[in-house]
Amino acid sequence: MLNIDELKFTDGLIPAVVTDFYSKKVLTVAYMNRESLEISLNEGRTCFWSRSRKCLWRKGETSGNVQHIVFIKADCDRDALWVEVVKEGPACHLGTDSCFNDYVFSSEELKEFSPEKLYELIKGRKTSPQEGSYTSYLFSQGVDKILKKIGEESAEVIIAGKGGDKAEIIFEIADLYYHVMVLMAEAQITPAEVLDELKKRHVVDKKVKQQHMK
Repeated sequence: MLNIDELKFTDGLIPAVVTDFYSKKVLTVAYMNRESLEISLNEGRTCFWSRSRKCLWRKGETSGNVQHIVFIKADCDRDALWVEVVKEGPACHLGTDSCFNDYVFSSEELKEFSPEKLYELIKGRKTSPQEGSYTSYLFSQGVDKILKKIGEESAEVIIAGKGGDKAEIIFEIADLYYHVMVLMAEAQITPAEVLDELKKRHVVDKKVKQQHMK
């Protein structure tokens, strides 16, 4: 474990990149001074130094959007921090999940895949149907057709699981995953809502809640 004395503070500050423990999404980049870092370590919740207000800033102090610290790591030069957190509510003061939402550049060839982007694509096929699209076809047939496909794909996963072929199991799980996402879009359930439900069952989240109650 590093000692605070080993860290390098430039003009008394060190940048802190904050990420979400569950999604691994970058939430914000803030700054800490020695005092705010010590408070963060002692309380297990993020505390920053506000450069605009020139004062300590405990995240969630007024908004309630507290960030419970999972770990803090220093980079190789000891002049930047990576803080991973379990958050309560939006990370950004604008009410968004992350402060990073506006693209300056995005490569079409190397565009990152995510469940959220797949969901948006599927939802788009519902709101703006496209001729020849299998997804649009499923929506046009209604929820009974979607549920029937989920049943069929679930059976395929079971059969593949019994067969023991890893590639086949992955293939069938992907099919099931996609069809469940179609149902989610039909029922207006977002990936974030499912993730929130899983977070309620997670042992780390339970520990955080227990600490918060003390």
